[in-house]
Amino acid sequence: MAISMTPAAEQHVSRHLANRGKGRGIRLGIKTTGCSGLSYVLEFVDNQEPDDQIFECGAVKLFIDPKSLAYLDGTELDYVKEGLNEGFQFNNPNVKEECGCGESFHV
Repeated sequence: MAISMTPAAEQHVSRHLANRGKGRGIRLGIKTTGCSGLSYVLEFVDNQEPDDQIFECGAVKLFIDPKSLAYLDGTELDYVKEGLNEGFQFNNPNVKEECGCGESFHV
């Protein structure tokens, strides 16, 4: 199982961790929500959970809980800027459908 980050995502997260002044990395997870069933969750990690899987992406550590890992295996986390919009993009090969607004997905 593997999760990866593009250099743009690594730089963005590294910058925010440095500005924050603390943190071991970020947690990527999923939660049940939205019209398609699942949604991505990103949060800073100050303390590792015992069951966390850790993926080293350059200087950034990406923490994934076991439940989420089954849905996220093979995902690449990217950070994109398109015109005035910018944000994380999840390139997840497991996604079968996304809702029309792009906020949730189904595997």
